[in-house]
Amino acid sequence: MTTHGYHPQRGRLAGRRIGILLESDYVEPEISYYRLRFAEEGAEVVLLTRLWGNDSLTFTGHEYRAPLTVDGDLERLDFAEIARLSALIVPAGMVADRLRYTEDVDRPAPAVQLLRRAFRLPHLVKGFICHGLWLMSTSPELIENRSVTCHNNLVGDVRNMGANYVGSDVVVDGDLVTGRTVEQAHVFARTVIDRILATEEILP
Repeated sequence: MTTHGYHPQRGRLAGRRIGILLESDYVEPEISYYRLRFAEEGAEVVLLTRLWGNDSLTFTGHEYRAPLTVDGDLERLDFAEIARLSALIVPAGMVADRLRYTEDVDRPAPAVQLLRRAFRLPHLVKGFICHGLWLMSTSPELIENRSVTCHNNLVGDVRNMGANYVGSDVVVDGDLVTGRTVEQAHVFARTVIDRILATEEILP
């Protein structure tokens, strides 16, 4: 699994790994910002998707149709590899909607199964921004009674999931960080960084 040239050695997050889920119709400036910002802090940035048996897939962005090749297969991550992550981010755009597709409607999509395992790890910061919480629609128990924010279009959805909607740009609820829209991506990223540092300080 490559990280597309981002192998930083220094910074507050040196030695940490941050996973970002990806699919077509991602927001190009958002993903570019995360990759640069997290690498700037010393983190290794890993792009993950469902590869459907391929070695890699190339996705196109929502606004500029910019191509981005991803070779990190979320279906191949075992629990130990997930536990090595310091944060896992579900970005804006149509990423969450595309990743929640499942051939068998009685089984959760692989990306949802990944998140179910991630939510068992309190040290792992879970980040969702804009439409990202779409991916939680089949596992509402994971965010039930938790405080979140999201795009205005998803407010009814998150309330139906049992979450507590808060009308703020960024909301922190323990290991869960949510952002309203891509306009707040910079604040969202900074908050994820802060939560990684704070979470690791209190762990034994």
